[in-house]
Amino acid sequence: MEEHTVLVQKVCRIYDQISKLETLKPSKNVDTLFTELVLTCIPPSSIIISDLPNNIQEIRAKLIRLCGEAEGHLEAHFSTLLASFPNPLNHLDVFPYYSNYLKLSRVEYDILIRHGSAHTRPPKRVAFVGSGPLPLTSIVLASYHLKETTFHNYDINPAANAMASRLVSTDPDLSQRMIFHTSDILDVSDELKEYDVIFMAALVGMDVEEKVKVVKHLEKCMAPGSILMLRSAHGARAFLYPVVDTQDLHGFEVLSVFHPVDDVINSVVIARKNPIDHHHHHHHHHHQLEVESIMPSSCKYCEFQMFNNPLNQRSMIKELPVDHD
Repeated sequence: MEEHTVLVQKVCRIYDQISKLETLKPSKNVDTLFTELVLTCIPPSSIIISDLPNNIQEIRAKLIRLCGEAEGHLEAHFSTLLASFPNPLNHLDVFPYYSNYLKLSRVEYDILIRHGSAHTRPPKRVAFVGSGPLPLTSIVLASYHLKETTFHNYDINPAANAMASRLVSTDPDLSQRMIFHTSDILDVSDELKEYDVIFMAALVGMDVEEKVKVVKHLEKCMAPGSILMLRSAHGARAFLYPVVDTQDLHGFEVLSVFHPVDDVINSVVIARKNPIDHHHHHHHHHHQLEVESIMPSSCKYCEFQMFNNPLNQRSMIKELPVDHD
């Protein structure tokens, strides 16, 4: 428990400093504090957030909102910077966390291909809910993994969509396959049936109630058998992002939960909307849930992940493919 106390005290101290900032727009001070917060929360921890006392829960809720706000400013800042280049997509690596998006998108793609529905592999139409001013997941998936897929990006904020569409407007391929919709996803119904896969950004629904409301709405409107990909958080990373409880995914069969152990912060949950009417209570799928900590070896970055994870040290190394390139 001792380490948990130290962790919580440190998070509270950083929260205290962040909450006193005049603005959360990128600056030396803001960057330093958020970097310290992320580095504090990244190491694997056995802390169970829901067991923490109420005052800490309140701080966590406020901290998640502050992180979300800071992330919005950061994305807007870099989206504006990128838009100043003639070909913004050639310069995505100016964004400091671009490599994380490359890794996370690779993980999500691998999970999707493993568990996705057989009849639409790869998916033809994907929706991304909460795409923001810098829709890196859509861009990376569309550029490297799902090269024939059309991406419909939904964001409630018209300014965010204007910035995002500016980034792809000069690209002859992506400008055709990336569509931006300014709307509250709770007001979108019929067209949700048309997507093979729907991604939900980590910051859609800042608390459990909001998240569950969105999930319920998606469940009502999605096509039977289609896939929902959600981002969640595990361990101390739950101080940075909301956690998706798989028990809240009524009407979905949870196929897999992936908790990264490297600098990718978000966990990934993949679920399939039940092909049958969920009112017959087909909720017996939960016990089959496999929690994955490593990905198939087709995924390059996972090799590093295996090496970094002491639990896998002995058993995995001899199975790693030798690279001759």
